[in-house]
Amino acid sequence: MTTIACIPYRRESNSRRIVMNSDAILTVGSIAIDWLEMPDGTEGEVLGGSATYFILTASQFAPVHVVGVVGSDFPQEGHDLYKIHTANLDDLQVVDGKTFRWGGRYHENWENRTTLFTELGVFGDFKPAISQGNRSCPFVFLANIQPSLQLDVLGQMEPPKLVITDTMNLWIETALIDLKKVIAKTDIFLLNDNEAEKLTGLSDPEGAGRELCRQGPKSVVVKLGSRGALLVEEERTVPVAAYKIDSVVDPTGAGDSFAGGLVGALAAGDSLIDALIVGSAIASFSVEGFGPAGLFKLDKDELAQRISVVRNLSKLA
Repeated sequence: MTTIACIPYRRESNSRRIVMNSDAILTVGSIAIDWLEMPDGTEGEVLGGSATYFILTASQFAPVHVVGVVGSDFPQEGHDLYKIHTANLDDLQVVDGKTFRWGGRYHENWENRTTLFTELGVFGDFKPAISQGNRSCPFVFLANIQPSLQLDVLGQMEPPKLVITDTMNLWIETALIDLKKVIAKTDIFLLNDNEAEKLTGLSDPEGAGRELCRQGPKSVVVKLGSRGALLVEEERTVPVAAYKIDSVVDPTGAGDSFAGGLVGALAAGDSLIDALIVGSAIASFSVEGFGPAGLFKLDKDELAQRISVVRNLSKLA
């Protein structure tokens, strides 16, 4: 059994390039302990959850404030990682009980996975509480948690400069009314092509994205896995390539890592197109390690090289 893979690189690591005048990001998402099984037989327990992958990437560019909950069993390595990669933990609740746990088994093609178990633990009773000092964060990222919780967070915030939202099939199937309320309050909406089709009934990602733009967001980003992503707005459609990886180790958290790079770059002042390129490049590190381990080897020079490759592949030089 592999131990929890959450030993962070140090704050002074060569990988970090935070822009000191970057705007702060407030994110709300799950913090979990995952059990992962890979096609090659690798298996083990790792630190997971959408918030974890997000902070590891977004914190390369901007200060991150976290809203979330963990149980009394959350390992010290996890607490240390969050202290290093966030600027504010005032709204991270530590509650007596068990941390959210999820287990998944990947299959040979990496496109499909089987959920082995879901144990909500303290996350099942989570009620976000935003402290006064965090209510004015200009960037808000709503990771793919229950839409009712996303709405709760937005209701406690002063009007942000930008709201970026992610979702998943489960909420499309079980919480559509609340999800549509969130979409209406969102500036940039992230979802994959399967989710876009399920939400709109349109199999064409561009058509689905344009339909979603009519529901509130200025921009919709349809994630296409190994094919990259598609930015859809009312008057433009821009494809962004993926950085090609020779050997995938573990795709868990790639979408959250993409979101972290995207939102972090936006908070640092990048344009949306440039931020999407950053997101695509930084997500490639995520799939190169078991759990979040691939993100621990982030290096600013290697990241810059991958950004250049993605830009050229996307023909956006």
